[in-house]
Amino acid sequence: MRLSLSRRRTVALAGVAAVLLVLSTLVFWPDDTPRVPPGAAPDSLRLDACTYDTEAGARAADCGTLVVAENRANPASSLIALPVVRIRAAAQPVGEPIFRLGGGPGLSNMEFPEAARLTDHHDVVLVGYRGVDGSRRLDCPEVTSALQSSSDGMTSPDALSATSRAFGKCANRLQRAGVDLTGYSAAQRVEDLESARKALGYQRVDLVSSSAGTRTAMVYAWRHPGALLRSAMISVNPPGHLFWNPRVTDSQFAQYADLCRADAACAAKTPDLGKTIRDAVATMPSRWGPLSIKDTNVRVLSQYAMHHNGPGSAPNNAPTAIDAYLDGGPGAKWAMSVLSEVALPTSTVWGEFASFAMLDAPAARQYYAQGGDPGSILGNASTDFLWGGPGGFYTAWPDSPDNAAYRAVQPSAVETLLVGGELDFSTPPVNATNELLPALSRGHQVVLPGLGHTNDFWEHRPEAGKHLLTTFFDTGRVDSSQFDRRPVGFAAVPLSMSAIAGLLVGVTTGGVLVGLLVLGLLVRERRRRGAPSRRASRWIRALTMVPLGLAGWFPGVLFTWTLAPGWFLAAPVVVVPGTGLVIGLGAHLARSRANPGSRFAAAAAVAGALVGALLGSLAGTGLMTPVLGIVGAALGANFVVEFRGRRQRRENTEPDMGRAGHLIA
Repeated sequence: MRLSLSRRRTVALAGVAAVLLVLSTLVFWPDDTPRVPPGAAPDSLRLDACTYDTEAGARAADCGTLVVAENRANPASSLIALPVVRIRAAAQPVGEPIFRLGGGPGLSNMEFPEAARLTDHHDVVLVGYRGVDGSRRLDCPEVTSALQSSSDGMTSPDALSATSRAFGKCANRLQRAGVDLTGYSAAQRVEDLESARKALGYQRVDLVSSSAGTRTAMVYAWRHPGALLRSAMISVNPPGHLFWNPRVTDSQFAQYADLCRADAACAAKTPDLGKTIRDAVATMPSRWGPLSIKDTNVRVLSQYAMHHNGPGSAPNNAPTAIDAYLDGGPGAKWAMSVLSEVALPTSTVWGEFASFAMLDAPAARQYYAQGGDPGSILGNASTDFLWGGPGGFYTAWPDSPDNAAYRAVQPSAVETLLVGGELDFSTPPVNATNELLPALSRGHQVVLPGLGHTNDFWEHRPEAGKHLLTTFFDTGRVDSSQFDRRPVGFAAVPLSMSAIAGLLVGVTTGGVLVGLLVLGLLVRERRRRGAPSRRASRWIRALTMVPLGLAGWFPGVLFTWTLAPGWFLAAPVVVVPGTGLVIGLGAHLARSRANPGSRFAAAAAVAGALVGALLGSLAGTGLMTPVLGIVGAALGANFVVEFRGRRQRRENTEPDMGRAGHLIA
């Protein structure tokens, strides 16, 4: 059966719209997922020359794929692929290569712009983490959705129950898809590093690790001490500390309180910083005007913000959080509530987080069995966020048999440097001092004054950090003399939470007004000058896509902030209705003079925009949902407008057969 010309054009236009939507998705998500090459053998590595972007520019490197068994304990295990990058040493002589182990859990190991600080005389090797960087990624959209859909906060009782169920659903879904979750352990991650070391031909390697990555470094030293020369651990996380001890957290607040008393600007605002924050948390407002504040969201973000003292982490740093409690008022708390819900649920790959964190599941169970928080400043919220409370994900997630041997500190003779920040809320150096250092026969520890978690080490005095690490790797000596105390910038908050609150409200309401103004201008110009030309019409529709799309989305955002706190501000139900309506009306008003309206024209344009917005938003996650929803709405509306215009032009150019017959007669 042959298609008519009209139908062929319809199909062609639909194909073009679909292709554009797919291409727009690929622009935002380039697919660089490694694949297992056909016929590849386990523990095989293939590399090709490439470059790697660092803070000092592109560096010569080798990039490739390591193929490993998903579960080395299972002879019938399927294979997975992991990315590998070797950034080559810049000059001779070349010392032991440095394998980097980033933090998390649930974060990539392939992003290390600071690598250039270590490549003067060392190769730097990045091996992707299984479950995050590899061909199988343990995403749990069920968990993200549960965290984003809490009406009372991410760690309210109802939210904790929903999150725990979501972890169970995710585990069941992944296992039904053939994923062996017991293969995603720290021990098997170490064996991936060993496979890479052997394939690259290295006799021994050095390690530089941070935060949760230090746990992998410990397991590496315990399993393969002969493969390591030296290990430098930054922000050390000993066994049993993949959650926050509230007493230690309060002692860290006490340090900040002492620093506040010594700072004239801070001391003028409070005689006791810890008590002020405790009182503010205990009397958290539920609203800022009509806008809903979620108490536990504020607590969780406060814990994360206190990890860093450096301005490079703003607004997620301690001075900004402290300012929110001293000067911010309810507006600052509302901003923290919103930012927490936007940023944290999508901050990690939850399936890999759960698999790795099962190392500390017995410690978490014991913590909750003993009553959990004893009444600390921030309470249980942050630990609940990670573990899901007393009935947390560890009740549903499979525990790998690999974990049993690595839940307590073991002795090690590997030469090891422990680096901690004095003010680190995430991995307080006292834990490493008391629990890990005594087990290191050749261990050294440096506690850097005024620094917080890992980012502070890399940001503050880069040359000092480089000197400390390279001197240790090259000679075994520990020289932290180039570091100085980083002061806490109590009065140097570049963008306060109160200002962020004003920006959020201002941009949202302003975006609505701008969109309405654009619609008004389209109506006025059409009445005054008539319909634009085809060329002008297309330009107008392209240029108004963003302001109209935001004007359609933002009313939904305001609705969630005021009347529907259980809806996530970037959920399709929030994005699609307004975006489709406003973009559809805008496209209809901007149609060309070759496309006259009818009583169904506006409805058709809106319907096309709604369908496109729905398809686009379903292709996105997080804040990419409204982006793709707007793109999809524009494509859908323009498809309808262009299709109607083409049909109208065809009808106008077809010969009047009746008139032609009369002339012939």
